[in-house]
Amino acid sequence: MSEPETMMINKVEYVRKDSVQTETVVWGGEKSIANRMIGKAVIVRSRNEGVNAGIVVIADETGVELKNCRRLYYHKPKDSSVAWYEGVSVSGLHADSKVSGTVKQKVIIEDYSMTYCHDSAYKSIMEHPNVKS
Repeated sequence: MSEPETMMINKVEYVRKDSVQTETVVWGGEKSIANRMIGKAVIVRSRNEGVNAGIVVIADETGVELKNCRRLYYHKPKDSSVAWYEGVSVSGLHADSKVSGTVKQKVIIEDYSMTYCHDSAYKSIMEHPNVKS
């Protein structure tokens, strides 16, 4: 890409609008940022599905599919010096946390965020007792 053409007006340099070239970014599947998380343990936060932990099967701009996953109804990090679900992703779950039973597969079709979950933290989530109804 060539440098845009500029001009000086009253000692201020301006870029000519007609000289600016833009690139269109096209999602190409395998180049997706979300796809880099496939096969990894993550905590996923979404508007309607809440906070879930699992292994990413597939992920793109439309949603994420998890396997061996659990919903974190109430989550508190084991290490009190860290907070939120990001703290859980590092230190695991505190005994006061409440999680669902494990489901084989879950698809979240909405805006979401994923946070990498350390192996020991994921093990803590998966071994945590289920919430009793």
